Amino acid sequence: MQLVLVRHALPELVRGASSGKADPPLTPHGRAQADRLVAALGAGSAAGADSGVAGLYTSPMSRARDTAAPLAAALGVPPTVVDDLREYDAEVAHYVPVHEMAQLDPGAWDRIRAGLLPAYVDVPAFTARVTGALERVVAAHEGRATAVVVAHAGVINTWLAHLLGIARPLAFPLDYAGITRVVAARDGRRSVRTVNEIAHVADLLTSVAGTTEG
Repeated sequence: MQLVLVRHALPELVRGASSGKADPPLTPHGRAQADRLVAALGAGSAAGADSGVAGLYTSPMSRARDTAAPLAAALGVPPTVVDDLREYDAEVAHYVPVHEMAQLDPGAWDRIRAGLLPAYVDVPAFTARVTGALERVVAAHEGRATAVVVAHAGVINTWLAHLLGIARPLAFPLDYAGITRVVAARDGRRSVRTVNEIAHVADLLTSVAGTTEG
């Protein structure tokens, strides 16, 4: 089966959530990026349920659910929310979009540039959680089925690092609404076919350069 991994679109800046957990929605720019996924994944009005997408899954975080919404509407199916697909920063009170990070949170930016998760993250535990969630999605689909998962740069990167044997968990720059494809064979093999396809949103990324940040 084919697993299509989508990084969420551009969310709003949150300097400090009163609830203690930042869970920003998409910006208008981010919603435009999310809309582009419909055609990019062949789920337009002419395709709909015939697009070949057998399942749609999303992280519980608002930026992922908002990104999945146009695709879900085009497919006519509600996305399945998977709690274990939440990003490593799910409990953090702030969220800084990547194009503002060098100025607003330079320490975090330096770690990301080095390919490292924040120091507070238990990397083996995070990797195990993410891997378990994605393998359960794989197990739910057989043969030539395609499943779409809308999640986060940390989630996608960590699984890619696990599959490819890369020591750094944040090895790949992943743009907002970028698409990554992994083919999962019945014998357990996992083949990374593409990483960070962005042709569908190239003109919407000029001011929000991609990175490995959530």
